[in-house]
Amino acid sequence: MFRRVLLAILAGIAVFLVPWTVYLGLTLPEHFDTSQWRVAWVGFDVVLLLCFAASVLLGMRRSRASVPMLAATAALLCCDAWFDVVLDWGGPDQWASLGTALLAEVPIAVFLMLRARALLAGNARPRPLTMNDITVRTNPNYQRLLRLLPATSAELRAQLPSIDVPAALLTLTHAGYTRRTRDGRWRSVPQSTNEAKLEDYPEEDRPKLAAYLDAKYDHEVRLVAWAAERRDTFDGWTAGSRAGIRLSYKDLKEFEAEYLELIHRYAARKPGPSDEARDLAVRFYAFPEPKPAELA
Repeated sequence: MFRRVLLAILAGIAVFLVPWTVYLGLTLPEHFDTSQWRVAWVGFDVVLLLCFAASVLLGMRRSRASVPMLAATAALLCCDAWFDVVLDWGGPDQWASLGTALLAEVPIAVFLMLRARALLAGNARPRPLTMNDITVRTNPNYQRLLRLLPATSAELRAQLPSIDVPAALLTLTHAGYTRRTRDGRWRSVPQSTNEAKLEDYPEEDRPKLAAYLDAKYDHEVRLVAWAAERRDTFDGWTAGSRAGIRLSYKDLKEFEAEYLELIHRYAARKPGPSDEARDLAVRFYAFPEPKPAELA
């Protein structure tokens, strides 16, 4: 209900602004003198400065509030560019204002908006599961290597002497699981694959895919059972909740996207090895609630 009311209000404002904008275009004078010119522009730049500072602080804290702050900063930069160019047009500073807008303000605004979009969408966008993914995830050597990242090639060879590390890194890089950064260290690339359906794959790949999915869910069941049996031994390092909600298919996909965004945001923190951090297994499952008879 609230959503519909809000959308109706926003639509009404948009409709109202059409005649109002036409009215201003016909009635505003070409020239206007004001006694608060300096206060207006200095105040605007102070707000812009505060937005940049707040974006830095929120970014350092990896707060979700950095997304709207980056968007607000980008909007203010576009406003700054617009008024600088329009108000200086025809004067001695018009080309300086135009150059500043095109070379600095607008590109920075675009960059901030793209960064806000990336933070909102997460680092790993869902994609279809491929047979290469199955090869990587079912190969214990690849999994052992990925668990040791970030690391240099020399460090990996020292810890995995029985593995052909260069060949493994080449395979993982081609599959999109690793990349080498400028400091020479290999790092893992976040992955997010959609739930696989047998009918979406060629006939010859279906047996391998079916075996992979069976093994995957068998492992998940055993993992949850293992954790439940030892729930009193983790010294507080557990968290969980259970809920039943009624959602449309579209709502479910939006819920899943927000969950993935949250996972990616916290995974990006990458705390170093310490007594304050531990590797945690995190799972999210949503499925049609069974009838009582089906659980008997």
